Amino acid sequence: MASLTHRATGIAAINETIIPSSAWQLDEIRVHLSAAGGAGNLTATIDADAGAVYDNVILTQDMTLVADLVYQPDRPMLFDSGDKFVIAWANANGRTYGLEVKYSSRGA
Repeated sequence: MASLTHRATGIAAINETIIPSSAWQLDEIRVHLSAAGGAGNLTATIDADAGAVYDNVILTQDMTLVADLVYQPDRPMLFDSGDKFVIAWANANGRTYGLEVKYSSRGA
């Protein structure tokens, strides 16, 4: 399995979509903020290639008191080629953020 990292940074809303090119598994989500966040939930969602009926919210985190978030699934989370991974947060207070999503390719 190849280990891959998607990185993003900014001061506006987080709205990142990751589209792996083959079947994959989620390894870790990391978010660092310049200061405790502010109101609003950060969400991590699977946009399933098989259709909306299979979409799932993987993580919801209130960012009000959070400056560092690390999420690692307890068990492997396996996804198909074509499944998209979406991270979203309004970032109403304009915190500088660093986002890393680590995932592994499971082959073709």
